[in-house]
Amino acid sequence: MSETENPTLLTELIYFSIKDVGRAIDMKKLESPALYARLSGKKMGSPLPLRKDTPTSLALPQPIWFAFEEVEAEGLGCIYPSAKVYNDGAITILLRGKGHFTLDELGPLSHSPLIKSQGYTYNFQDFANRLFGRLLDAIGDAIIDGIDRALLQEEHYLAYCFLEYPELPSLFVQKNRQRFASLLIGEVDSDSLHESQIQSALARPFSYRPDDLAIFDMDHCIIFDQHQEYEDILLIIEHANYRLLELRALDRLLDLRLDEAERDLTVYGIEKSKKKKGQVRLRGKTPQRKFARIQALRFEALFILENLENSSKIIGDYFLGQIYTRLCEIFNTEGWSRSVERRLDVLSSVYEMVKTDSAERRTLVLEIVFIIVCIVLPLIQIWQALILK
Repeated sequence: MSETENPTLLTELIYFSIKDVGRAIDMKKLESPALYARLSGKKMGSPLPLRKDTPTSLALPQPIWFAFEEVEAEGLGCIYPSAKVYNDGAITILLRGKGHFTLDELGPLSHSPLIKSQGYTYNFQDFANRLFGRLLDAIGDAIIDGIDRALLQEEHYLAYCFLEYPELPSLFVQKNRQRFASLLIGEVDSDSLHESQIQSALARPFSYRPDDLAIFDMDHCIIFDQHQEYEDILLIIEHANYRLLELRALDRLLDLRLDEAERDLTVYGIEKSKKKKGQVRLRGKTPQRKFARIQALRFEALFILENLENSSKIIGDYFLGQIYTRLCEIFNTEGWSRSVERRLDVLSSVYEMVKTDSAERRTLVLEIVFIIVCIVLPLIQIWQALILK
């Protein structure tokens, strides 16, 4: 294939690794001068760079930004790693680097060991995990209700940002449909894709000017912007991935709590009355305490779900709003929200069952006391009177 058919393009690769480390992070503890000196931390005070049609009401959470030392990477010159720490427990590791590549060379880069650090070579994911471990060691005391590292949920995303292109992006993409579809899907062999997959991958492109374009998929996106004005898009990508991450983590947590509830019901006794089918009887006080904790978790999950829906107010038919809606469609965040809500309903049903059982037992105790007071005691008094006579 000739150089004109597969030209070398100046491209910036931006890799996101997003993890949820706990319920919250105490940002005041991150103000330590020693920590800043160790991790080169700095606060992000600049507002979100907005497109012309984006309402000023749009506000994403402002993180504390830690810049790590730059490292060498084959073909990319230098990689500039950084970390963004949010007060709601999210941490984003960012790896950014520029280089000249053909379209065929870009695909394998995401999995190739390009980054050189301290005598070792890493691919993007491994190096991001290494930086994450280093950051977590430094800020561990600031994490509130932290999650065990082995159980951490994470999301990865890679943006291919083209700063040079020989013609209008829409025409260039059309002429190289298979290659760009392969980049979006993450398939190294572009010839192996069926036409239906190519059409699906390249569907719904977004352009603000005639000379820019952005197309999104599950784990990758391509952005054409020779002016390098795509920082706002990157922030929207990060926020959408974080929303997916939180929904997945919440769904998994609720799933674990339901499994725990099922085990508790089995251990402490679920007996269905043969006379009254479907009536569940619980024995012991421990299940009530456990399900009271589950009810507290249910309220916490509802608050988390509400905060996710309203954290940034990315609502409307403006450019960034359209991109955010598209990403949520790709990530199926609505489906994840429904899954979380179903589990919340189940937990609510379990709690109501426990509450009903407790009420029934209290009623039974009151009935027994009533019988003793109103029937047994008078009989005893009559019997005593007869004996005395």
